[in-house]
Amino acid sequence: MADAISNTSPLLYLFRIGKIHLLLHHFENIITTPGVKEELRQGEALGYHVPNLDQFPWITIRQPKHAPSEWVARDLGRGELEVISLALEMKHAVVLLDDALARNIAQAAGLTVWGTLRVLLESKRLGYIENMASVVDELKSSGMWISNDIRYRILRLAEEA
Repeated sequence: MADAISNTSPLLYLFRIGKIHLLLHHFENIITTPGVKEELRQGEALGYHVPNLDQFPWITIRQPKHAPSEWVARDLGRGELEVISLALEMKHAVVLLDDALARNIAQAAGLTVWGTLRVLLESKRLGYIENMASVVDELKSSGMWISNDIRYRILRLAEEA
């Protein structure tokens, strides 16, 4: 199993729907960065329902050794920058990102990218999720933006459409 380096949104949304533990079925180590931990802490301070990473001893916080190059740094937040930088240092890790721009930059850099929906699709394939439609609807209710087209494509991939 590969390691995973997660940005804020996969941790947040998997936590909100009670499925953060699914990461353990796909990855040997789950790593995130101080910037992601800070983004979650700021969300909690504003009253949002977010995971306290200290309560998940299997999630490791690691600072990247190098700052991202200039072409990576455009228009990304601190968490995304740190996650991509760390993934560039750990080339065999899977980077967990939902933001389209961050995903495009990571893919252009040759990184393997999964999003929250990919984690759930793989979990369905392995039998950890019975009904993908209800899980996708939970994600939407928890605040994740999922268009009707994306919902349909995910359900088709899960063989539920």
